[in-house]
Amino acid sequence: MRAIAEELGALAERLQGAWSVEIGPSGPILAMMCPSKRHEGTVRRIRNQLNEQLPTTHPGYVCENGPEVEHPAIGRMRRPDAVVIPESVLDEEGLAVDATQVLAVVEIVSPSNPDNDYGEKLREYPAMGIPRYMIVDPRTGTIEVHSAPCGNRYSEKDPYIFGDRVPFGPWAVDTSAFLRYGRD
Repeated sequence: MRAIAEELGALAERLQGAWSVEIGPSGPILAMMCPSKRHEGTVRRIRNQLNEQLPTTHPGYVCENGPEVEHPAIGRMRRPDAVVIPESVLDEEGLAVDATQVLAVVEIVSPSNPDNDYGEKLREYPAMGIPRYMIVDPRTGTIEVHSAPCGNRYSEKDPYIFGDRVPFGPWAVDTSAFLRYGRD
């Protein structure tokens, strides 16, 4: 699966637009990414807030959108909207970050495919051993923080709404500026 994903990744680099390669339950997937401006604005707000706090809690770590996260033992590779990783891995060769180096992932639910974030990824991220998973849903104005991975599920789930100050492990995310889809 990894070899096929690498071939698709090389193909994606030659295509116009933004493409993502993931390995899901059905195998490698090449998908064009078309996140809305509101989606990207939410990612930026979260990333900026976490990057302000990380030097104090986890020196050498950053929150970025971008790299794939891979767990070869379970045959999965995903591209979160934001991921907390050691900054040094961004200078390494290769397509993906080893899931064991990931402290947290964030997904912003898309209007067209919410089941991916609430279903497959909610099972795969804990199976990868990722300690924290935040799901931000601009469709409903809600946030879920999942923690304490146990097999293919998280043992803890804490719900919030837009406007809350959301605890996310040792960090906090102010959601007062988050916007819902289709609303000003």
